[in-house]
Amino acid sequence: MDGDRVEIDGGIMEGGGQILRVSTALSCLLGLPLRVRRIRAGRSQPGLRPQHLSGLEIVRDLCDGKLNGGEIGSTEITFTPGKIKGGTHIADTKTAGSVCLLMQVAMPCVLFAASPSELHLKGGTNAEMAPQIDYTVMVFKPIVEKFNFTFNCDIKRRGYYPQGGGEVVVQMSPVKELSPINLTERGTVTKIYGRAFVAGALPIKLAKDMSAAAVRCIRREIRDLYINIQPVREPDDQAVGTGSGIIIVAETSTGCLLAGSSLGKRGKNADKVGIEAAEMLLQNLKHGGTVDDSLQDQLIIFMALAKGVSRVKSGPITLHTQTAIHFAEQLTKAKFTVTKSEEDDSSNDTYIIECQGMGMINPNL
Repeated sequence: MDGDRVEIDGGIMEGGGQILRVSTALSCLLGLPLRVRRIRAGRSQPGLRPQHLSGLEIVRDLCDGKLNGGEIGSTEITFTPGKIKGGTHIADTKTAGSVCLLMQVAMPCVLFAASPSELHLKGGTNAEMAPQIDYTVMVFKPIVEKFNFTFNCDIKRRGYYPQGGGEVVVQMSPVKELSPINLTERGTVTKIYGRAFVAGALPIKLAKDMSAAAVRCIRREIRDLYINIQPVREPDDQAVGTGSGIIIVAETSTGCLLAGSSLGKRGKNADKVGIEAAEMLLQNLKHGGTVDDSLQDQLIIFMALAKGVSRVKSGPITLHTQTAIHFAEQLTKAKFTVTKSEEDDSSNDTYIIECQGMGMINPNL
């Protein structure tokens, strides 16, 4: 620490943008000045990309903070947070950088703002290496709301690689504190549903092919469940550019939601896209956890902030999750333990992630 700046090494563990998102959100919430060095040292193009810079800028704007080193390619920043305020904020990656990753950094902050917030997030809605906006709405939202807050996510326009151009508007009101969650009972799968989409120049037949291939793949493992994957052509006035993809969600008797998804790209056969998503879903169902690989790490910051003990049963712990836990513990007083789940048959690779949350209280309410 220099003076009382927390020093963060952005090149360890996952070594990517997630370290920035977790540490700047917590810096903003806890009023901790921060220095992050070796930003994205683990990546082929190290330093800030447009999407990471947009994330830093929205957090800076949310709390009237000061950001130094905020330019594309920068490998070191310092951030000094101010007081979190509500109101309307805009973040625009000006690329196909993911709006969902902008949401990940901003959402914990606005929960502890002084008044309601409206976030206009612009960029890619269905981007590689990030959750699709459909995942955020269909899986992340209903589960994260178990921490005792709600938000509204309105997809104004979808935007695809390479130009982006999508926009979502997120509205949320602040809370006094977050409740812990207990997601340890998987239950049985009761339904499987999803959407296969095309936009722009692509024919609806591609969506139907993705859907049919996914259903055939799931049927080999799960025979007796109705599977409803809707083929959709996005309306031209609500989509920028040409894109395709699929998301499939399995819902269980205890309200768990697990998903598989995949994006189409030039030269990739539609059947392959559908099969990829189906295999990812089946993989997530196989381990017996209550959350899938994509949700696991996204819950960590909320568990750390909540008041009381949260418990989540998951499959193998991803590097993203280990990284989120490392930085949540470094910056907050939360304490995490990860233990192998005993009750299952030993062939299952399941773990219990337990967290004694720090019990963040909103000073503005």
